[in-house]
Amino acid sequence: MSTVVASRVTRRYGERTVLDGLDLEIERGEFVALLGKSGCGKTTLLRALAGLDPVDGGTLEVPERRTVVFQEHRLLPWWKVWRNVAIGLPRATARARAQSALEEVGLDKHADAWPVTLSGGEAQRVALARALVREPELLLLDEPFAALDALTRLRMHGLVRDLTTRHRPAVLLVTHDVDEAILLADRVLTMRDGRIAAAHEVASEARDRGSAPFAALRHALLGELGVVEPLEHA
Repeated sequence: MSTVVASRVTRRYGERTVLDGLDLEIERGEFVALLGKSGCGKTTLLRALAGLDPVDGGTLEVPERRTVVFQEHRLLPWWKVWRNVAIGLPRATARARAQSALEEVGLDKHADAWPVTLSGGEAQRVALARALVREPELLLLDEPFAALDALTRLRMHGLVRDLTTRHRPAVLLVTHDVDEAILLADRVLTMRDGRIAAAHEVASEARDRGSAPFAALRHALLGELGVVEPLEHA
């Protein structure tokens, strides 16, 4: 049974239709990446799945336990790191659960640090710990690596892949980075005019940047995004 089911979902802002009869399913444990040009509705869809924005038509089936990691870490500067992770947890178990989550992201020794002392990558790891400590059935990632330097981004890719494999939530990653989508996702979707335009399963051999499958999938996705001429059989 799918963790997420969106059926004929519509969202309008005034006269503009941003989501136009969109259909989407995500299975438990499946990592889905969503690509598309700016303004195509990616973030609107993510916010609707998170319960942050309403929809104007269609149906959304999403689990109660869902969390979001945004591009900005959104840590509260007046609380120490562990308290940021423990927001909303029962007081009796909050510290222990936060400490365990921080250990998973390699920051257990920073539990009593203030957010201002963290690097950008460390702050995003705390945000990830905060999301996963609740054992969500759906994890929504809204370009969470966009502000990081290239090396930190690669490290975060490996961490996210390991953690989502361990916790097995359904994952939707909104990104503009085609390589990132291929390296992380089980399935890559492209969005156009408020709908899912195409879907690609990512074979294990396509995760090797130097492989022919990686190059072929990358070219196909860039073609669908209008960056390069699409391959004849893509």
